[in-house]
Amino acid sequence: MTRPDPFGFDMSVSSAKKRGSRTRRGMSGASETSVRRCEAEGCTEPGRYRAPKAPDVLDEYYWFCQQHVREYNLSWNFFDGTTEAEINAQHTRDRVWERKTRPLNAPEARAWSRLGIEEPHQVVGENATRNPGRRGQTGRLLPPTERRAIQILEVAETASKADVRRAYKALIKVLHPDMNGGDRSQEEQLQLVVWAWDQLKGSRNFKD
Repeated sequence: MTRPDPFGFDMSVSSAKKRGSRTRRGMSGASETSVRRCEAEGCTEPGRYRAPKAPDVLDEYYWFCQQHVREYNLSWNFFDGTTEAEINAQHTRDRVWERKTRPLNAPEARAWSRLGIEEPHQVVGENATRNPGRRGQTGRLLPPTERRAIQILEVAETASKADVRRAYKALIKVLHPDMNGGDRSQEEQLQLVVWAWDQLKGSRNFKD
């Protein structure tokens, strides 16, 4: 004897079959339990095949017999009533799965700009991914961040760690408010100089 479930749920196999039979469909897509009549004018066949009413009403359906649902599907056009510009716009959205492009003032872009990098691909772009090899190489093969750092400090690729340190100290004297009479107009440039020194002071590419 089966004891009733104290929470009121019917977990029997027969109950599951009853629930499943409500939406059972055959291999052809026909709803085997539908009792509707075909909605085509003058047709008295069972309406076991559903079809959306309009491109903008995809959750409401007509019910047809097999013959009339085929005729309806042949005449179906999702872009019916739309202009060429609207179709092209939809194709463009479909290429990126309708994900919107982030604006240029996104937080990530502002974070890169504080480091003096206007475009993040300067760090991981073509120059970083291409391997020029040893043949014809002139100078050091520096990471993009270190290459940007020597540009900020205005030192050559062949500079030593001592050269980098001297350039850093010279710029600090010019830019730091404590050393230039309290002038704070160049604090952004000062931050770039400090960032550049942080990239190079522990680098193996610049030796004493």
